[in-house]
Amino acid sequence: MKIPARVLLLLILFVVPVMADDEKPAKGEKKVAEEGNKDGPSEKADAEEETSETKHTGTFGGEELSYTVTAGTMTVSKKEKDPAASMFYVAYVKDGVKDPADRPIAYCFNGGPGSSAVWLHLGGFGPKRVQMTEDGMMPKPPFRLADNPHSILKVADLVFIDPVSTGFSRSQDKDKVNEFHGFRGDLDSMAEFIRLYTTRNERWLSPKFLAGESYGAFRAAGLAHTLHKDFGFYLNGVVLVSGVLSFDTMWGTDLSYITFLEAMSEVAAYHKKLDQKLLQDPGARREEVEAFAKGDYAAALLQGRRLSEVDREAIATQISRYIGLDVETVKSFNLRVPPSYFREELLKEEGVMLGRFDARVTGKDGDLASDYPGFDPSYSVVYGPYSATLNDYIRRELKYESDLIYEILSRRVHPWNYKDEFVGETITVTPKLAAAMSENPELKVMVNVGYQDLATPYSAIRHSIDHLDMDPSFLDNIEYTFYEGGHMMYTIEKSNEEWNKDVAEFIERNSGD
Repeated sequence: MKIPARVLLLLILFVVPVMADDEKPAKGEKKVAEEGNKDGPSEKADAEEETSETKHTGTFGGEELSYTVTAGTMTVSKKEKDPAASMFYVAYVKDGVKDPADRPIAYCFNGGPGSSAVWLHLGGFGPKRVQMTEDGMMPKPPFRLADNPHSILKVADLVFIDPVSTGFSRSQDKDKVNEFHGFRGDLDSMAEFIRLYTTRNERWLSPKFLAGESYGAFRAAGLAHTLHKDFGFYLNGVVLVSGVLSFDTMWGTDLSYITFLEAMSEVAAYHKKLDQKLLQDPGARREEVEAFAKGDYAAALLQGRRLSEVDREAIATQISRYIGLDVETVKSFNLRVPPSYFREELLKEEGVMLGRFDARVTGKDGDLASDYPGFDPSYSVVYGPYSATLNDYIRRELKYESDLIYEILSRRVHPWNYKDEFVGETITVTPKLAAAMSENPELKVMVNVGYQDLATPYSAIRHSIDHLDMDPSFLDNIEYTFYEGGHMMYTIEKSNEEWNKDVAEFIERNSGD
């Protein structure tokens, strides 16, 4: 099925103009990893695997911990004739653990498609964190890393994985690189990496978790099923951060306008564009808006052209009250206000637009006459600090050297191949998550969301989960946590502390006896 260019743009959750780099060989080899099982499918290693090990200490949750960091590459290939790739990772492992079964391990990655793991690595879970302002805004350069005392390293070892063509991960055959640039090829390579790392490091009996952000949540849901099906690799838990599971909740359908309404209301409330009565009690407002979105609003959109003018006026008035735009504007969009227009319009009188990943953030694009933002100011806030600190940290503290560009967000993966994940006209991974949970009744799922996220609104993933094709009793295995902030709510100091605490407790609760 051919996907229109307009749709492809909407599918890309992270977009940045990154130029392809020359594929220079890595320099400054530190330590070559030991060869794995010669009989395994991943031994088509045309390039040397390089790793660097460094020793560190840190204090997490008030407890001092010694740990080893391994930054390096691992060669993966699903089958003998499949293309191989050199995949970059950074692993944090607690020292002095005699029995791996006593220590959980979490495999972490971001999304895009085309994103490296830098955001979860140096933004949220890792022992070091990019130093932003307390409310998650960009400080003045030069940028710095700081300790992350809330890191979940306290309760689990961490492996941050860069998918092929992101970070330092590269296909070993340029002519076959596109085989990794799609849901199935990406899933196979990521699953093989996780299997191989688990095998080489003797972690099969450890409590095992996945953590994926944004498209990474889509990937994590697929991996939960693939690891289970292909390798008998049973997970204890999956953490879905600011995620999406079905793209019909995000664009192109009446459903997408329903799921975005609650997020737009949160943003309007944050910027105090709603009447005082709605601002007084955030909990009551959320319940009221959710009831309207799933009730009268959904019913009105289902009626289409049969909706009476009286009802149309009433629905437009309610939408206006909840999102802070005037009634005539809402009516001009036939009750379906695009999130991008909302970002441009809500604070236009103040001369600023809103961010997409984090609608708390504002910016100026120089074109006040436009109906749509020229860029995303919330991405601009994080791109510079994360790029600078990652490139310094990898080379200076972790002693891993490479002349490759570390692809923070790579456009080299587009167009992304979704053809295997169409169910009818919808791109969705919900059947795989439902199958994984049905076949492994002990699998637990945690959903983390930010209120001011206009990239993946929290109502979208909630709708997908509510419609999983599995026994309703398995919904008891799913929990939600909500935070102030956007897509990367962990950039806010308070939200980062709460989030790490919540995830740490989730891991501890679900790591067996």
